[in-house]
Amino acid sequence: MSIPGQKRSTLLARWLLVQAALLAVAIIYLAPLFWMFDTSVKSEHQAMTHIPSNVGKAMEALFIPHPVHLDNYRRVVESPFFKLPLYARNTLVIALLVAIGSMLSASLVAYALTKLRWYGRNILFWIVLGSMMLPFSVMMVPLYQIYRDFGWIGTNLPLWLPTFMAPPFYIFLLRQFYLTIPDELTEAAVIDGAGPFRIWWSIMLPLTRPALLVVGLFSFVASWNNFVGPLVYLTHQRTFTLALALQFFQTRHGGVAHTLLMAATVLVVVPIILIFFLAQKTFIRGIATTGIKG
Repeated sequence: MSIPGQKRSTLLARWLLVQAALLAVAIIYLAPLFWMFDTSVKSEHQAMTHIPSNVGKAMEALFIPHPVHLDNYRRVVESPFFKLPLYARNTLVIALLVAIGSMLSASLVAYALTKLRWYGRNILFWIVLGSMMLPFSVMMVPLYQIYRDFGWIGTNLPLWLPTFMAPPFYIFLLRQFYLTIPDELTEAAVIDGAGPFRIWWSIMLPLTRPALLVVGLFSFVASWNNFVGPLVYLTHQRTFTLALALQFFQTRHGGVAHTLLMAATVLVVVPIILIFFLAQKTFIRGIATTGIKG
C-alpha cells in the first residue's frame, strides 16, 4: 500500500521538525559539557579573554583553543590539594555499596509489599510514598544527631549504610515492576515447598534483573554526584569524595583558576558519562520491560 505524495511530504516534514526539536534540546544539554571541556584545555588567559564582537572571531575564541593546554590535567592530577586516586577510591567504594544496598533492600521490601499477603501492607506502602515527600533539609538535623550518637560522623557510614534500609523511591520503582509478574509463579513455588526468602532470591531477583540494574545505575550515579551528604558528615580530608574534593580544591586555592577547576570537573564527570554509554541498553531495557517474556 503506497502513501500519497502529499501525505508522504507531510510525514517527512513532521519527522524533520521532531528531529530538529530533539537536536535543539540535545545541544542545550550538551553545551555546558562542551564549555567545560573547552575551558579545561585553555590557558587562563584564553579562558578569561573578552569575546570579540566579530562572529567568526568570537566562535574561534570560544571553541578553538590554540594551543591546546592538556597540561592542565597533569597539574590537577599532581596537585597536593586534589588527591585524585584517593578521592576516586573513596567515591567508588561508597557508590558501589550504595548500589548494592539499594538493590537488595528495595527489592526485598518491594517483594514483601506485592507478593506476600499480610494486613496493612497497602497502608505501609502509602507511608513509604509519603516519606518520599520529605526533603533532605528537613531530616538533616535529626539524622546528624542520630549518626553523631552512633559515632559515625567523620566516617563514610552515613553515606551508604542507610541504603540497606530500602530507599523509598526504589521501593516504589520495583514494586510497580513486581506487580507485572504473575502470582502463579510464587504460588507454584509455595506448592513446591519454597519459603518466602527462597522465592525472592531464586525467582524474583532473576526475573527483575533489568529493573534491578536500573536501580543500581540510579543509585550509583546519585551517590557519585552526592555533595550535601559528604559535606555534612565527612570531617577528614582523607575520607572526602570527589564531589566534596572539587569544592575543597576550589576554596583551597582561594579561588582556583577556571581552567584547572574545569579540568578537575572533567575528570570527575567522565566516568559517569562512560558508565551511561556502556549501560544505556540495559537502562532502556529496564525502563521498557513490563514483566516476564511470554
